Amino acid sequence: MNDILAKMVQESLLDSDAALKVRELMMAGKSLDDAVREVPGASEDKILRRLAVEFDLAFIDLEKDADKYIPSKELIAKFPARILIDHRLMPIQQNGDGVMVVTSKVFDTSGLDELRMASGVEVYPVLAPSTEIDRFMKKYLGVGADTLQSMGLTDDSDVKVLEDHDENDLDLTHAAQDASIIKFVNQILAEALESRATDVHVEPFEDQLRIRYRVDGILIEANIPPQVRKYHAAIVSRLKILSHLDIAEKRLPQDGRIRLRVAGREIDLRVSVIPMIHGEAVVLRILDRGDAMLGLEHLGMSSRDNKVWNHVLDLPHGIILVTGPTGSGKTTTLYAALSKINNADLKIITIEDPVEYQLRGINQIQVNHKSGLTFGAGLRAILRHDPDVVLIGEIRDKETADIAVQASLTGHLVFSTLHTNDAPGATTRLIDMGIEPYLVSSSVELIMAQRLVRLICPKCKEAVPESECDSLREMYDDEMPEVLYRGAGCRNCQGTGYRGRQGVFEIMPITDEIRLLVVERAPVMSVRKVAMEQGMMSLRTDGWRLIREGRTTVDEVLRNTKDETVSVADEALGVTR
Repeated sequence: MNDILAKMVQESLLDSDAALKVRELMMAGKSLDDAVREVPGASEDKILRRLAVEFDLAFIDLEKDADKYIPSKELIAKFPARILIDHRLMPIQQNGDGVMVVTSKVFDTSGLDELRMASGVEVYPVLAPSTEIDRFMKKYLGVGADTLQSMGLTDDSDVKVLEDHDENDLDLTHAAQDASIIKFVNQILAEALESRATDVHVEPFEDQLRIRYRVDGILIEANIPPQVRKYHAAIVSRLKILSHLDIAEKRLPQDGRIRLRVAGREIDLRVSVIPMIHGEAVVLRILDRGDAMLGLEHLGMSSRDNKVWNHVLDLPHGIILVTGPTGSGKTTTLYAALSKINNADLKIITIEDPVEYQLRGINQIQVNHKSGLTFGAGLRAILRHDPDVVLIGEIRDKETADIAVQASLTGHLVFSTLHTNDAPGATTRLIDMGIEPYLVSSSVELIMAQRLVRLICPKCKEAVPESECDSLREMYDDEMPEVLYRGAGCRNCQGTGYRGRQGVFEIMPITDEIRLLVVERAPVMSVRKVAMEQGMMSLRTDGWRLIREGRTTVDEVLRNTKDETVSVADEALGVTR
C-alpha cells in the first residue's frame, strides 16, 4: 500500500501532507480508498482512476456514459435493495454469465460477497466515484427504496421538523410513527428541496402511488418503488400529523402547514389534503423564506417596462394590478415592489390568504375565515389603521373590489392581483364584478400581466442547428435572431435543458385615452389596440426579447403565451396575418 501511496504523491494526485494524513488513517484501520475520501483536497475521481490501473479494474463515467448503462428492472430485481444501498453497489449491465456491479470501494469486497450469496449470480466490480453512484442509485432504485426494506431504522435525515405534534394520544398513528415511514417522508421532502421544486404532489391510484415534483413550472415524476402503494395511508397520516390535521377525517378536504429547517434555512410547507376515489391526495406547496426577497432589478423587465413600473411606484394613490394564472409569480413581483418602497416614512399593511413570506418592516395580516377575518373585514379594519400603502392578496369579489377602489380614491396606494389572462382584460373583469366603469377608470393606474418562462441551462447551452430553424424562420422571420439556443440536458438541469425561470411582462399604464375607453365599456381588443399603439408590449413580444438575448427557447415562449394578433384557430394552423 505504501508503494501505491508513493506513486500517487509522485504523480501529484496527493501532496506530502495529504499522504501523511492518509497513512495515519490507514494505521487506524481505514482502507486506502476510504482514507483518501476523508482527506480534503483529494480527488476521488483521479484516485479511483489510478487504483483501476493498479489493480486492472475498469473505471466508468456514469454521468458522461449514462446512455450505455441503463439497468433493466429485471436485472435490479435479482439483488436485494438493502445490500445495494448499505454497500453503495449498483448492477449496471449483464456481462455473459455475470453482472457488472459498480462500486467506489476497491478494498472492501464484503458487499460483493453478500450479493453473490444472496443472488447466486457472479458479479464483477467496476469503479466509479461515490457521488455518481448515489445519483445513479436514486435514479434507478427510486427515492426511499431503503426505508421499505429497513423497518426500524432511526431517522438520520437532514430535514428537521419544527413544532412537531404530540402524537402519543393518537391511536391511528402507529404506522405513521414507524421510523421507516418517517424517514421516507423526509427523503421525499429533501429530494424536493434538492430539485428546487415548488410543489410536491402525492397522488394515489388503484395500483400505484405517484409522487411528482413541480420544478420550474413543470411536473416531473419521482422514481419511487412500486411497493410504496401499500404504505399510502401511513404516508398521508404522517403528513397530517406534521401539519396538525385530523388523521381520522378522511372524507373532507383539509389544509395545514408544516415548518422545516433544512441546512439552516427555514422552509414553510402549505399542505392541502383532498379525498379522491382511491384515497387521499396531498399537495405540498414549498415556500422558501430565503428566496423571498428579490429586488426589482432581478425581475428582468425590459428598459421601457422597468421605467414605467418604477414610475408608478412613486404615485401617492391609485390601484396597481398584477394579473396572471396561479404560479405565474404575481406575489413575488408585488413583494419586490413593496421592498423597493418600504421605508420609515410609509405605513404598509398587507392582507393575504395565506401570508407566503414575512417582510421586515411591513405589517401583514393573514385571512382567517374560521374567526371571521375575511378579506372584506380585514380591509375595512386596515383603512382605520392609517396606512399609506395597502396590499390585497387577491381581488376575488365585488366587496373586495369596492373597498380597494374606495381606498385608492381616499388617498391610498393599493396593490393587488387579479385572475385574468392579459392586462387589458382586467378592466373588463372589474366592471363584470359590478364596479362602475367611471370608478375603474379613475382609480386604476397600471395593470401588468405576467408569465414565467424557463431559462436555458447555462451548463449545457448550445446553438440550435440552422437546419432545425428553417421552419421557424418561415413563420417568425421578423422576430427570429441569427442564432437560437437550447439546453442539451445535463446533471445541472436534471436533463431538461432548463434551469430557473424568468418573467415576461405586459405592462399597461392607464392613460387618458384608455380611461375614456373604459368609461365607454369598449371591447378588450379596442383597449389592447390603443395600449399597443402607446408602447405596450404583449407577453409574446416580451418573450421574443428573451429569445433574442439567448436566455430561453422559442418552444418555451410559445407554450406560455399566445399571439394576440391572430385567432386561436389561426395560431393552431400556423397562420400569421
